[in-house]
Amino acid sequence: MSTLSSREFNQDTGRAKREALNGPVYITDRGKPSHVLLSYDEYQAMTAKKASIGEMLSMDGVEDIEFTPGNLSDKAAAAEF
Repeated sequence: MSTLSSREFNQDTGRAKREALNGPVYITDRGKPSHVLLSYDEYQAMTAKKASIGEMLSMDGVEDIEFTPGNLSDKAAAAEF
């Protein structure tokens, strides 16, 4: 993770791109973070479609997983005003 000012980013975009290969690069404007530069691979990993709970439960071999849910201890009660 590294931080560059907007001026540094504008003057040396090659450096920003090289640093983004090692992690996010925070670009600041007047000392406050305003943008984040990521490598394309890291962006793809962040935005990849995640499996839904239904898809996960329908996976092969899921029937072999042992699962015993615990008892619920929360009891509904009337609100006190």
